[in-house]
Amino acid sequence: MFKIIYLTIAICMMSAPTAGRAQTDVFPTKAIRVIVPFAPGGSVDLISRMIAPKMSELLGQQIIVDNRAGASGNIGSEMVARAAPDGHTLLMNTLPFVVNPHIFSRVPYHPINDFVPVGIVSSSPSLLTVHPSVPVHSVKDLLALAKARPAQINYASAGIGTNPHIAGELFNFLGKTSLVAVHFKGGGPGLIAAMSGEVTATFTNIAETATFVRAQKLRAIGVSSLKRSPALPEIPTVAEGLPGYEFMTWFVLAAPAKTPRAIVTQLNEQMKKTLAMPEQGRLFADRGLDIVASTSEAASDHLKKEFERWSHVVKERGMRAE
Repeated sequence: MFKIIYLTIAICMMSAPTAGRAQTDVFPTKAIRVIVPFAPGGSVDLISRMIAPKMSELLGQQIIVDNRAGASGNIGSEMVARAAPDGHTLLMNTLPFVVNPHIFSRVPYHPINDFVPVGIVSSSPSLLTVHPSVPVHSVKDLLALAKARPAQINYASAGIGTNPHIAGELFNFLGKTSLVAVHFKGGGPGLIAAMSGEVTATFTNIAETATFVRAQKLRAIGVSSLKRSPALPEIPTVAEGLPGYEFMTWFVLAAPAKTPRAIVTQLNEQMKKTLAMPEQGRLFADRGLDIVASTSEAASDHLKKEFERWSHVVKERGMRAE
């Protein structure tokens, strides 16, 4: 009898870790939903759809990109923060993720405490563009026009606290200008307004704008990185006309806090494998995007630094939303 008891205990001890591993080994058990908290057509939406097909193949489950726009990304981000921490609901986000808490009086999530980053997917500069009918051909021209007509020149924003808004206010901050932000419901609508001449300028991601620049529907007068972009090498940097200007955005894939480390690691590994594919490299390079494919730990450190960095610009420019 005692031998039977000892044998039963031994079997349980041997099988318990295996059962625990099996729960992780079978992930994912269903389709994975990547929440994009902005309207279709913007840079976050574009990058999510660029990596979803290949990453889906590696994981063996469909990845559905789900646009849940509203409140400058707050609505979609809250959905993921409140989702089950099982790896089947993820978030793709960018600068508003860490800037919104400084702009809104209440944000229904905390970018550091309520999420665990899978990794930084990529980074990229923005393009400062104007409608072809505008008599501006350089950053210095735009600065001169803005100072000659204070608070009369506008630019398209994808919403309060979004990348174009932050990039535009950084321009105002350094250039001592007063360009007026016109807020649209997403990057796509803002870009359409710029091409129609409804607004004077845009600060949109190079990935979503380069095609329209090449088609001469917009005139690019500056790229927001410190170095010229290989995708559009003929375009000078904004800093060449406004010293000190640098605006680089990034795209983070994140899961709800308390998602098991093994699942986060698995997602990170498949993200890296996806981004290492030659066809993905060409796809990103053609759109002026730099592949980062960071670790979860490096992404966490980056988010903390960005959370602190942008609080100063937000405060100086009085960027508030009710």
